[in-house]
Amino acid sequence: MANTTHAVSFQSESLALEGVLDLPPATAPVPGVALCHPHPLHGANMDNNVVVGVGNALLAVGIAVLRFNFRGVGGSQGDFAHGVGEVADAAAALAFLADHPGVDPQRMGIAGYSFGAGVALAAARQSRAPGAVALISCPRGHLESLASHDIQTPKLLVAGDRDHVIDAAAFDSLSRGLGEPKEVHLVGGVDHFWRGKEPVVGGLTAGFFGRFLLSPR
Repeated sequence: MANTTHAVSFQSESLALEGVLDLPPATAPVPGVALCHPHPLHGANMDNNVVVGVGNALLAVGIAVLRFNFRGVGGSQGDFAHGVGEVADAAAALAFLADHPGVDPQRMGIAGYSFGAGVALAAARQSRAPGAVALISCPRGHLESLASHDIQTPKLLVAGDRDHVIDAAAFDSLSRGLGEPKEVHLVGGVDHFWRGKEPVVGGLTAGFFGRFLLSPR
């Protein structure tokens, strides 16, 4: 059996969003993770290098992956909504993924990179679906918000020590202030864009979700 890839469309409020659903070979429903891409106004979309790298790593360990374009990006309807509508998009992606017959709705996660990390965090707070959340190169303001209003959901925080969006000292300080369960990784020699280091961030993310989602509940 081989992995299968499907172009999909789903509704977020009144808008149709486009996505790509990758399913591992399996005879029973598998865990699923929705991936949120970086800032739309900076040209990012679901084919971002980090999003694709993380998705490939998750698929390799047996987790279904939904990459999708936020409203106003690519073939998704609507316009940029300043992070508010994008949270609704992420929640809709989780609901769509949970409804797929090949996915176990009791073993769901959400991950985001950069701007998408803030969106994933907000969606995780609003939904009961995610059993784990991964924040990759999360902007400082969103980490400060998490430190003020921590969530009990298992969380992964990953950043490079050369990241210009959140410096290493702030990342370390804010991460240490978070409650368990959590995993924190500050990766040496890596900036915000992870060029050439996609397997590193992919491996860390897949390992995290594997520990929390692969065992049936």
